[in-house]
Amino acid sequence: MTNNKKMYGNKFLGAHVSAAGGVDQAPMRAREIGANAFALFTKNQRQWNAKPLEEKTIRAFKANCQMLGFSSDQILPHDSYLINLGAPEEEKLEKSRAAFIDEMKRCEQLGLTLLNFHPGSHLKKIAEDECLSRIAESINIAHQAVPKVIAVIENTAGQGSNLGWRFEHIAAIIEQVEDKSRVGVCIDTCHTFAAGYDLSSMQACEETFAEFDRVVGMQYLRAMHINDSKVELGSRVDRHHSLGSGEIGWDCFEYISRDPRFDGMPLVLETIDPDKWKDEIHWMRQHHLLALEQE
Repeated sequence: MTNNKKMYGNKFLGAHVSAAGGVDQAPMRAREIGANAFALFTKNQRQWNAKPLEEKTIRAFKANCQMLGFSSDQILPHDSYLINLGAPEEEKLEKSRAAFIDEMKRCEQLGLTLLNFHPGSHLKKIAEDECLSRIAESINIAHQAVPKVIAVIENTAGQGSNLGWRFEHIAAIIEQVEDKSRVGVCIDTCHTFAAGYDLSSMQACEETFAEFDRVVGMQYLRAMHINDSKVELGSRVDRHHSLGSGEIGWDCFEYISRDPRFDGMPLVLETIDPDKWKDEIHWMRQHHLLALEQE
């Protein structure tokens, strides 16, 4: 096991790496950038259908994860962008639910316990409350079909008719999920900022995460996407930037690095320049290790 506390502390830091050539390649790509966490797509994220995972690929993925010290707590698979679990049209809703169940089954096959997804969109055809209820019902149906895998709701920037940009949306979904032990949240820092929650200073971070705790509950936080934002606070536009290069700035990422509430969960970069991922991970890890020394 190469993963140890002396090297990495308590933070699982990584990036969304390519699964080109097979999902079994993802753990190696993560380790190349000094990561002890990673995200991946288990199929093409822009297609509805994918051929089933081959047994040899499943075995290789598990072997590579074990060899490199990646447990399921450190891996955040992401579902297809086509899925809309709150779709107003019944045909699209059923197609999305079937695809989501397939995504969960792929996670189960790979020994993974988290599945990150964007909640859904009302497309201006149904009320927000009805859309949120459909999303919760979709999660309940998936839970009944696949044991153990946790549905991790990602907050959105609020573009178009996408829901999940208000913490209240997420709370409403969770409230209607029957098995609350199998639902969680992934906070994307860029999306949070674009949705109007300030993260541009230590104090702003303190207030925003206090608001998240009050409305949703920090106990539901299972992962984070670590991104700066190209656009200003409250713009409702999803445009990621490299750490420290956007409107959020460095304070937020130091705050997350130092705060133990964000230990033990995948903290995954989706920043725009993969060539910087290694340095971004190193920067956050150094701030985390410094905080541990100061305890």
